[in-house]
Amino acid sequence: MPFRDVIGHRRLIDLLARSIDHDSLPPSLLFTGPDRPGKRLVAVSVAQALNCLAPTSELSRDACGCCSACVRIARGVHPDVLVVEPGDSGSIKIEQVRDVVERSAYRPFEGRRRVVIIDEAEALLPQAQNALLKTLEEPPSSSLFILLAELPDLLLPTVRSRLIRLTFAEPGKREIDVDARGVAERVLAQAAATGDASRRIEAAKDLLENTGAGGGADRAQLAAHLRAMASLLRDVEVVATGADDRVLAHPEVRPTLDRLTAAFRGERGIRAFAAIDQALDALGRNAGVKVVADWVVLQL
Repeated sequence: MPFRDVIGHRRLIDLLARSIDHDSLPPSLLFTGPDRPGKRLVAVSVAQALNCLAPTSELSRDACGCCSACVRIARGVHPDVLVVEPGDSGSIKIEQVRDVVERSAYRPFEGRRRVVIIDEAEALLPQAQNALLKTLEEPPSSSLFILLAELPDLLLPTVRSRLIRLTFAEPGKREIDVDARGVAERVLAQAAATGDASRRIEAAKDLLENTGAGGGADRAQLAAHLRAMASLLRDVEVVATGADDRVLAHPEVRPTLDRLTAAFRGERGIRAFAAIDQALDALGRNAGVKVVADWVVLQL
């Protein structure tokens, strides 16, 4: 499954996609957290992005999802994507590790990178972990190791220290981009404070914070700010209708929500939400970020 089709874990996925695009992906990764299906799905998506025959690069590198390499990786039959998991005994034995370590030492048969995915890595027997340690210390340049573990503390400290850890949230848990939310709060507050067009355009400069890298990266950053604005406006409606605070996406900024509710409750909030939706659609059609930012703040 391409990165773009994975539900949730967007910040981690964006980080992985950018690292692949810039050829800076660490050779040994540890995916932790309770979302086992999510971790494995993203690991397979990494393997696809690395070995896709027709990768896309609209925002950052991603797999096409339909070439022969992507299809075989998804089916688990690609020769350069190796999956290790517990056997009938519930453990991962040294023989399994020795096999993939030996195969990882050779160049990929047909892909760009060989990817070794060790699922339920906490099931690695101590001897198996020690057999893996040398490879993690000096990983082959053409191979990537991804260990998936819900209980990473069961791994030997020497193994953990050689892995870059990425933590996956619980299924369904909110993922909040605090930086994007901060930008969204400022822009909405500035729009609420004035109807003057020139001052609204000044607010658009805040909306363009952290852009400037060019192309798809700028659109992705602006889109993150716009989605944060939409999420805050959704909470404004929750506050305005007196609904249970437990359904708020951002309860930790309730004072800000109270202030925004005074300006954006009702019809104005609906119009603003619709404008943000249109702006996101425009970004998806490669509209210029400054044009979109200027337009949307004038609609708030």
